[in-house]
Amino acid sequence: MRELYRQEANCQIIHDSFMGRKLADPYLILVNGRVAGYGGIGNTYPPKQLTEFYTLPHMRPFALPMCRALLAVSEATHVEAQTNMPLMLLMLYDCTVNISSGVILFEDALTTTLSCPNGVFRQTLAQDQAAISQSSSEPVGDWLLDVNGAVVATGGFLTHYNPPYGDVYMEVAESERRRGYGSYLVQEVKRVCYEAGKQPAARCNLDNHASRATLQRAGMLPCGRMLVGEIDSSA
Repeated sequence: MRELYRQEANCQIIHDSFMGRKLADPYLILVNGRVAGYGGIGNTYPPKQLTEFYTLPHMRPFALPMCRALLAVSEATHVEAQTNMPLMLLMLYDCTVNISSGVILFEDALTTTLSCPNGVFRQTLAQDQAAISQSSSEPVGDWLLDVNGAVVATGGFLTHYNPPYGDVYMEVAESERRRGYGSYLVQEVKRVCYEAGKQPAARCNLDNHASRATLQRAGMLPCGRMLVGEIDSSA
């Protein structure tokens, strides 16, 4: 059923790895003794949060009571949903209050032709580590941008998301920002992501205006948001 869930979503599912990494507990939903759907409830960060919910197509008219039964049995306190996944989004609006959003989701929408005349986009080598500006928010990437012998940006793509998506990330050295290096790096990471048989996607915090602008200049456009709501106990 998770494969059906992924096919129906047809987008990058941000927390797809939670079930496989045992960060969410699976629940099978039965109606009159027959399999009707399933859900996933986070158990770690944050706990008691509905992260996955799916019903078989012929049971879709009963999705709301099925979801409410799952929330009650699991004692969930929150529901999360991507706005580009209609069923999860509907359950969030029907079952929660105090909805908030902190993350913007991006898809690859445009092929760009940005240039960096003095830059060399290449793989990160062991000897580059000492020259790379360490980031508290992103891992050191498998790829970097070398400008006149100095590493100005690093990036890559993560592959623990639902196939065929690769999550693009990047970090520009603080002293080298606002020069277009980040967008050029994202453009080139997109290219190698496709060459690896993955489809580029990305995300950033809602208040990170610089990252959003960088992604958009490289052809990554917003396609949704991640929402979280508190279970409405009066429903």
